Amino acid sequence: MTSLRMPEIMRYITVILLITCLLFSCNNVTERMPHFAVHGIDVSHYQARIDWDTIAVQSIDFAFVKATEGEEMQDSLFAFNWSDIKRVGLKRGAYHFFRPRTSVLKQAQNFMASVELEEGDLPPVLDVEVADGASEKLIVKSVRMWLEIIENHYRIRPIIYTNLNFYEKYIHKNFPHHPIWIARYNTQKPYLGKNRDWQFWQYGNRGELRGIDGFVDFNVFRGSLLELDAMCLSSNPFYSATDQ
Repeated sequence: MTSLRMPEIMRYITVILLITCLLFSCNNVTERMPHFAVHGIDVSHYQARIDWDTIAVQSIDFAFVKATEGEEMQDSLFAFNWSDIKRVGLKRGAYHFFRPRTSVLKQAQNFMASVELEEGDLPPVLDVEVADGASEKLIVKSVRMWLEIIENHYRIRPIIYTNLNFYEKYIHKNFPHHPIWIARYNTQKPYLGKNRDWQFWQYGNRGELRGIDGFVDFNVFRGSLLELDAMCLSSNPFYSATDQ
């Protein structure tokens, strides 16, 4: 019998792993996390038109909605989602998808022109997960500028959404006081290091709910409903713009 050489073995292993992923883990529906009290989703126009009345009776407590991206893009379903989430009584939050190599001021203005926060709404969210070829120095500087503009405008400290790799490289040393919404598609809770906890965890992107055609991201909040309420606008001075 002819023995396989190392490159052939590695190619064989890679093919097996890819097939396994396609047949099993990559196609698994995201199951709800049973050991958390507060559950939520995040959506954009990719979920099409959502039946929020149906969502509200499935033990969903909050929803983050894409509002804007870059300097000019506004999500086509933001206004509908934003008003309907409030109508059905869920906590709501709006997020901006950040582009590090475009004007920070124009990106902030795009978000502020699109999103009117009311008492009881969750803090604004900066979704920062792509470098777009920008240097680390530029990314940190631009993120800080956007956060400061938004905090001064809404008088509440924004949340940073990112994944673990991006967090380790750009966020954890530079933004120690901002609430963190971390993406990690796993059944094991994310670990952010000593003396740092996440507030929200996006643990899967293949969730299924009645009222949404297709998949949706599943999230949990690490605290109670009372603690979630305390994060919201005009509820807790710890997250206000004047807190240092």
